[in-house]
Amino acid sequence: MNPVPVLSAGEAALWDRNARTQHQIPSRVLMETAGRAVAAVALQEFPDVARRGALVVVGAGNNGGDGWVLARALHALRVPVWVTGLDPKTDDGVANRALARLDGVHEVGEGEPWPAAALLIDAVLGTGATGPARGDVLALTQKMAAYGAPMLAVDGPTGLDLSSGDAHGPFRAQVTVTFGGPRRGHLLAREWCGKIVVVDIGFPPADPAWPVLVTDHWAGATLPPLQARMHKGDRGRVTVIGGAAGMSGAALHAARAALAAGAGLVKLIAGPESVTAARASLPDVLTVESTLSGALEPAAAEAVEWADALVIGPGLGRDPARKKVLASALARRPVPTVIDADALVLWEGAASGDRPTVFTPHLGEFRAALGDQLADEVANDRWTAAARAAQQLSGTVLLKGVPTVIAGVSGPAHVVASGNPGLATGGSGDLLAGFIGAFLARGLPPVAAAALGAHALGRAAEQGARDWTARSLRPADVLASLPAVWRAWRDAGPSAPPVLVALDAPETA
Repeated sequence: MNPVPVLSAGEAALWDRNARTQHQIPSRVLMETAGRAVAAVALQEFPDVARRGALVVVGAGNNGGDGWVLARALHALRVPVWVTGLDPKTDDGVANRALARLDGVHEVGEGEPWPAAALLIDAVLGTGATGPARGDVLALTQKMAAYGAPMLAVDGPTGLDLSSGDAHGPFRAQVTVTFGGPRRGHLLAREWCGKIVVVDIGFPPADPAWPVLVTDHWAGATLPPLQARMHKGDRGRVTVIGGAAGMSGAALHAARAALAAGAGLVKLIAGPESVTAARASLPDVLTVESTLSGALEPAAAEAVEWADALVIGPGLGRDPARKKVLASALARRPVPTVIDADALVLWEGAASGDRPTVFTPHLGEFRAALGDQLADEVANDRWTAAARAAQQLSGTVLLKGVPTVIAGVSGPAHVVASGNPGLATGGSGDLLAGFIGAFLARGLPPVAAAALGAHALGRAAEQGARDWTARSLRPADVLASLPAVWRAWRDAGPSAPPVLVALDAPETA
């Protein structure tokens, strides 16, 4: 399976142009395939359309041409369908309107009332549209907003900038169908797009430098397998450093998460309170008590040398004395390391060299570690900001957010779109750090370990929201949902054509 790219408007246009010019795929073929794929998704997602029909609102460009094709495809199946909107201005749009008329597709003229249908299909503007709607397009969107039926958007809801995610008065689609790969704006503005369905229309392979979407199929193939003859040492040893006074929960969450993600052994280097809490509530974890000030004590240093991967930062605290703890740990054997939470604020470049390192900042930690200029760039282009940060830190950067972007010093960025607002609670980041540590301990490269950890967290949150709602979701619920994620990934296979991947709308209840 080819990777599914995450595209800016410019990249989408370039991909389309290369398909036509370098690979001689006629634009009419791409449009025909796109329209028929949307028709298939419409019938799958809205079964009532077969009986009550669809109203297709078309624009003057090639997005409108897709609308004429899908109307003709529905009409061929004897599905009630009507088309209204603007006269086409592209050659392919004109030709497909002519075919639809020849086939007897019903049109609704200007000034005529719109018929009642089970579904409204927005085929007005495509990926390249920017800024608020104007003129005839604005008038169409106002009528669409008042129509009252569920909406399926072709490429994206009219008014949503599919590069920046800026919303210029769109209305919410229940389903959005796009071609080849999701656009950045889809993932930045999930609330406008509903379920996002990416369909294959015959594009050539994407540029390998473009960011790629992390999917269940990829995750299932990447998750380190278990072998029948394994013992606990074969499954990876993780050491977590953190848990200063008053912050036991963060370190315990990370340790629990490493075990839940498959680590064979986990040690916790923490303050006395956290060690006492771990011994009482988490007997699976080995513990080493530390003052977490100055150089690591001999037993703590031994626990660092013992590890296949380190997780440093959950509940560590930001007292200046913690800098010596961080430096002491990073002076040991250069095993793969997660720099998380407070360690991101304390870090001063000590992790450079041959140590594989994953940094896991949210925006505030990103700003503290990398400065205001690069942090301000996140709002404009989080993909470029993450890539620049990875170069600056000489490691892998997992920039948390919607979406989460993982960038290494080389290769394409990975984009994780799973999850929901249930993760916007204390402890979620600690779980993520523990997941990544477990995957690093099994030998995964840093980018793959970070992407797999973030997708596991997102998928578990989605399962947890179905069971307990997003509003009440807590870290323990996320961990309880992990077995369902592992089983789903074990059984994950390719989607049924023409669908490449489908992203359910995030649960917000």
